[in-house]
Amino acid sequence: MRIYLDFLGCRLNEAELESWGRDFVRRGHTLAPTPETADICILNTCAVTREAARQSRQQVRRLHRRNPRAAIVVAGCDATYEPHRLDTLPGVALILPNKEKDTLVDRVLHTFDGQSPPPPEDGESRYLFPQTRTRAFLKVQDGCNNYCTFCIVRTLRGPERSRPSDQIVAEIRQLLGLGYREVVLTGVHLTAYGRDRGETLESLVRRILEETDVERLRLSSLEPWDIPSSFFRLWEESEGRLMPHLHLPLQSGSDRILRRMARRYTTRAYRDLVEEARRAIPHLALTTDIIVGFPGEEEEDFQATLDFVRDMAFAHIHIFTYSPREGTPAARLPHPVPPQEKKRRSRVLHALMREQKTRYLTSLLGDVRPVLWEHVIADEGETRVWSGLTDNYMRVHARVPASRDLWNHITATRLLRVEEDHLLGAPILSGEETH
Repeated sequence: MRIYLDFLGCRLNEAELESWGRDFVRRGHTLAPTPETADICILNTCAVTREAARQSRQQVRRLHRRNPRAAIVVAGCDATYEPHRLDTLPGVALILPNKEKDTLVDRVLHTFDGQSPPPPEDGESRYLFPQTRTRAFLKVQDGCNNYCTFCIVRTLRGPERSRPSDQIVAEIRQLLGLGYREVVLTGVHLTAYGRDRGETLESLVRRILEETDVERLRLSSLEPWDIPSSFFRLWEESEGRLMPHLHLPLQSGSDRILRRMARRYTTRAYRDLVEEARRAIPHLALTTDIIVGFPGEEEEDFQATLDFVRDMAFAHIHIFTYSPREGTPAARLPHPVPPQEKKRRSRVLHALMREQKTRYLTSLLGDVRPVLWEHVIADEGETRVWSGLTDNYMRVHARVPASRDLWNHITATRLLRVEEDHLLGAPILSGEETH
């Protein structure tokens, strides 16, 4: 069968999608590059907001329009939260909530292919996933035991649970065998990894570094609590293999709003954690999430957030305008912020974010950083413009001769200037810098 895979939402959804893809290919099937060429279209949905759920259903309709003959399998958060809204959509043949995701490949093959071919005996050497990316997203943990008042993920994903570290190490070795240069560990609450297994994220990372040859290991979002002081020693021990980038969601710079959100830290604790991380990790890039317009957020709370953001000097901020989500405590909180005021605050914070990102990018000029090149963004005849990521997760573009193929290569690159939200770099190739 030819199978088309698509997702909306978080990196965890993307990691699950990649895992399904590798499993389908390992079991003798083909991944279709477009819906039009597929027998089955699988969509991993999001429902963290009403808008995300609406977009998920819209994407189901779009897949059906592009290929009315294909059976559509809908999985994930929207399939968990509102399956009745999906069941009536054209083309939908199977709905799998989050609790059944681990069996998705088996369910799809049983439903649509009857007796599927068994995995090859030498699975590792023939594990031929059609690789189109240089970084592999690997889910190591799922679920959450926290009660943030704005978040419905606990309801959608269930309680915390971790994959066995033996299984994770084995899968990373398989990914490296496929040629991936970077592995990104993902989870709903990554810092909670191992609580149900007598392990920790720290012990997992140390084991990966000791037992695999991964060149670049990156951590996705880390909630800024339950991180021990010993955790940041990992970067020194990694000898450059653990990437100097941390994403620590802040959500608000007002302690009063953090309490209303039921976040498990204060701004003082967050600041202390950041200072400790920056002392331990050279060239650290710090990114975050912030929600504007949370119920009860007064102007002084918003100003406190702006002041705190200025102090933290983030490299980038993901900004979310609060919208109530049915089923969360925050949806019932009094004193909602008027829509126009939420938009204004979002504009102000976006302007500050752009200013801070430009300042951070400017601070890197003249540095030579390792860049993992991902894809060509422009073909200019004799030259091509490549796009890649530094170790500290900054986007870099570079013009190189068309004869040079940089895909999936890591090269030392001199950072020359800031262009909008990215850097222009010069890869050092064969002892020469190419502009």
